[in-house]
Amino acid sequence: MHELAITQNILDIVLNEAKSAQANKVTKINLVIGEMSGTVSDCIQFYFDFLKKGNAAEEAALDFKLVPTELRCRDCSNVFRPKDSAWVCPNCNGTSLDVVSGQECYVESIEVE
Repeated sequence: MHELAITQNILDIVLNEAKSAQANKVTKINLVIGEMSGTVSDCIQFYFDFLKKGNAAEEAALDFKLVPTELRCRDCSNVFRPKDSAWVCPNCNGTSLDVVSGQECYVESIEVE
Protein backbone atom coordinates (compact mmCIF):
# COMPACT_ATOMS: atom_id res chain seq x y z
CA MET A 1 0.00 0.00 0.00
CA HIS A 2 2.95 2.35 0.50
CA GLU A 3 3.32 2.38 -3.30
CA LEU A 4 0.36 4.79 -3.45
CA ALA A 5 2.27 7.40 -1.44
CA ILE A 6 5.46 6.75 -3.41
CA THR A 7 3.59 7.09 -6.71
CA GLN A 8 1.96 10.33 -5.57
CA ASN A 9 5.41 11.70 -4.64
CA ILE A 10 6.79 10.65 -8.04
CA LEU A 11 3.93 12.40 -9.80
CA ASP A 12 4.36 15.53 -7.66
CA ILE A 13 8.07 15.68 -8.54
CA VAL A 14 7.37 15.15 -12.25
CA LEU A 15 4.59 17.75 -12.43
CA ASN A 16 6.69 20.33 -10.57
CA GLU A 17 9.65 19.76 -12.90
CA ALA A 18 7.41 19.94 -15.97
CA LYS A 19 5.92 23.20 -14.71
CA SER A 20 9.41 24.63 -14.06
CA ALA A 21 10.37 23.71 -17.63
CA GLN A 22 7.14 25.30 -18.90
CA ALA A 23 6.15 21.99 -20.49
CA ASN A 24 2.52 21.24 -21.16
CA LYS A 25 2.86 17.50 -21.51
CA VAL A 26 4.96 14.76 -19.90
CA THR A 27 5.56 11.88 -22.30
CA LYS A 28 7.86 9.56 -20.35
CA ILE A 29 9.08 9.11 -16.79
CA ASN A 30 12.24 7.10 -16.19
CA LEU A 31 12.37 5.53 -12.73
CA VAL A 32 15.17 3.68 -10.95
CA ILE A 33 13.90 1.02 -8.54
CA GLY A 34 16.20 -1.12 -6.42
CA GLU A 35 15.50 -4.74 -5.70
CA MET A 36 15.59 -4.03 -1.94
CA SER A 37 13.57 -0.82 -2.06
CA GLY A 38 10.42 -2.64 -1.01
CA THR A 39 8.69 -1.13 -4.03
CA VAL A 40 6.74 -3.19 -6.56
CA SER A 41 6.85 -1.71 -10.07
CA ASP A 42 3.47 -3.23 -11.02
CA CYS A 43 1.86 -1.44 -8.08
CA ILE A 44 3.49 1.86 -9.02
CA GLN A 45 2.18 1.41 -12.57
CA PHE A 46 -1.32 0.64 -11.28
CA TYR A 47 -1.47 3.72 -9.04
CA PHE A 48 0.17 5.92 -11.67
CA ASP A 49 -2.49 4.99 -14.24
CA PHE A 50 -5.11 6.21 -11.76
CA LEU A 51 -3.32 9.34 -10.49
CA LYS A 52 -2.18 10.71 -13.87
CA LYS A 53 -5.71 11.39 -15.10
CA GLY A 54 -6.46 15.03 -15.78
CA ASN A 55 -2.91 16.43 -15.53
CA ALA A 56 0.16 16.99 -17.71
CA ALA A 57 1.27 13.37 -17.20
CA GLU A 58 -1.99 11.88 -18.45
CA GLU A 59 -0.37 10.35 -21.55
CA ALA A 60 3.01 9.62 -19.94
CA ALA A 61 4.58 6.18 -19.91
CA LEU A 62 6.64 4.82 -17.03
CA ASP A 63 9.97 3.16 -17.75
CA PHE A 64 11.53 1.14 -14.93
CA LYS A 65 15.24 0.51 -14.54
CA LEU A 66 15.53 -2.28 -11.97
CA VAL A 67 18.74 -2.30 -9.92
CA PRO A 68 19.91 -5.61 -8.43
CA THR A 69 21.22 -5.93 -4.90
CA GLU A 70 25.00 -5.69 -4.56
CA LEU A 71 26.93 -6.07 -1.34
CA ARG A 72 30.51 -5.24 -0.31
CA CYS A 73 32.34 -7.35 2.22
CA ARG A 74 33.94 -5.23 4.96
CA ASP A 75 36.63 -7.85 5.48
CA CYS A 76 37.96 -8.37 1.92
CA SER A 77 36.19 -5.57 -0.05
CA ASN A 78 34.69 -8.09 -2.49
CA VAL A 79 31.55 -6.75 -4.22
CA PHE A 80 28.97 -9.41 -5.09
CA ARG A 81 25.30 -10.14 -5.67
CA PRO A 82 23.79 -12.34 -2.98
CA LYS A 83 22.39 -15.62 -4.26
CA ASP A 84 19.85 -16.10 -1.49
CA SER A 85 18.84 -14.68 1.88
CA ALA A 86 22.01 -15.99 3.56
CA TRP A 87 24.28 -13.03 2.97
CA VAL A 88 27.81 -14.40 3.12
CA CYS A 89 30.78 -13.21 1.11
CA PRO A 90 31.62 -15.87 -1.49
CA ASN A 91 35.28 -14.83 -1.33
CA CYS A 92 36.05 -15.03 2.40
CA ASN A 93 32.77 -16.19 4.01
CA GLY A 94 32.58 -12.89 5.86
CA THR A 95 29.22 -11.69 7.15
CA SER A 96 30.10 -8.05 7.80
CA LEU A 97 28.58 -6.48 4.70
CA ASP A 98 27.49 -3.10 3.33
CA VAL A 99 24.74 -2.62 0.76
CA VAL A 100 26.26 -1.04 -2.38
CA SER A 101 23.11 -0.97 -4.51
CA GLY A 102 19.56 -2.17 -4.57
CA GLN A 103 17.86 0.35 -2.27
CA GLU A 104 17.27 3.03 -4.95
CA CYS A 105 13.88 4.55 -5.64
CA TYR A 106 13.97 7.80 -7.61
CA VAL A 107 13.00 9.65 -10.77
CA GLU A 108 16.01 9.47 -13.08
CA SER A 109 14.60 11.71 -15.80
CA ILE A 110 11.45 12.89 -17.50
CA GLU A 111 10.64 13.58 -21.14
CA VAL A 112 8.31 16.45 -21.96
CA GLU A 113 6.81 18.34 -24.90
